[in-house]
Amino acid sequence: MRFLKKAAVFLLTFVILFSITDGNTAHAQIHVSAKSAIIIDGASGRVLFAKDEHHKRRIASITKIMTAVLAIESGKMEETVTVSPNAVKTEGSAIYLQPGQKVKLKDLVYGLMLRSGNDAAAAIAEYVGGSLDGFVFMMNKKAEQIGMENTKFQNPHGLDDHENLYSTAYDMALLTKYAMKIKEYRTVSGTKVYKAETMDRVWKNKNKLLTGLYRYSTGGKTGYTKIAKRTLVSTASKDGTDLIAVTINDPDDWDDHMNMFNYVFEHYKTYVVAKKGGIPKLKKTFYGKRAFIARDVKYLLKEDEIDDVKIRTTLIKPKKAWKKDASLIPDVVGRMTVMHDGKVIAKIPVYYENERHKKPKKHFIETFTSLFMSAAGGSSWSI
Repeated sequence: MRFLKKAAVFLLTFVILFSITDGNTAHAQIHVSAKSAIIIDGASGRVLFAKDEHHKRRIASITKIMTAVLAIESGKMEETVTVSPNAVKTEGSAIYLQPGQKVKLKDLVYGLMLRSGNDAAAAIAEYVGGSLDGFVFMMNKKAEQIGMENTKFQNPHGLDDHENLYSTAYDMALLTKYAMKIKEYRTVSGTKVYKAETMDRVWKNKNKLLTGLYRYSTGGKTGYTKIAKRTLVSTASKDGTDLIAVTINDPDDWDDHMNMFNYVFEHYKTYVVAKKGGIPKLKKTFYGKRAFIARDVKYLLKEDEIDDVKIRTTLIKPKKAWKKDASLIPDVVGRMTVMHDGKVIAKIPVYYENERHKKPKKHFIETFTSLFMSAAGGSSWSI
């Protein structure tokens, strides 16, 4: 009897553990050594895996992503910076600037991102922000605009010279998503080797994923301090899918990033869930073949999630006068709402084709019949 009780307890425990594992497949198959980690879809921002992603931690030199963004957005990349003695005195990794040296801001940004120059960060901050304090104000203002709710910057380089400076894996993913929309940032971040225009220097990127470890790497930023430990932001792209990964305090960050990327690339695919052009479901409505959407709606999904995507099209109720005079029909006649698992992932205008708005040549297609049968293109009138 005692043996049977033990066997029953063991069986019950096994069933519970199996159920938990089965219900959390992604987490069970992605293992990271980091204290905090996250991987998101670079297009939609969908979180695909996360570990303690909102915990406030020191982030070391991945801080420099914000510094690079502000430098690029300043519009001063071709201008010449006179390096101050204060910038030269900055501790830690450096590109070995000299007091009074004249360097193009663009070269400083490449030195910042490829070689993690703390002296470059200080020189950039003084030039773009007018002072270190002025630049830090700009950093925190930009963080607020991006939605980085758990971040506080205190310097442009990430050194542990203040008590109250921190961010999170989630916030740094948001920042990188924003940064990757900037063409010049993508170029800098993804450069393997750079020859400075105003310095006799050639720099190789410290990001080993980009320079040889990972074939799909498109850029990122490394970081390390004694308190923060190893931090890493990296981006990767494959078959039209762009990913962003962040780890904080991770002794095995190169492998962890590759494992996260590989898992997502293997299990997810970027689908065009609504294709730009005419909307077949509306052909029999008042707007007929002239209603259209101007851009594709793409979303990263597992194959078994396709049926969770729903599309609803809401149209303005036509007025009688429009039947006699089509020029009275407004440019925007409705809205298409795309949802996944009950969450809105896109809201886009439905246009009426006229001289001002031409329908794209490509037509809306039902990429996956099961996806669109239930609600895609389903329309309703509203005033």
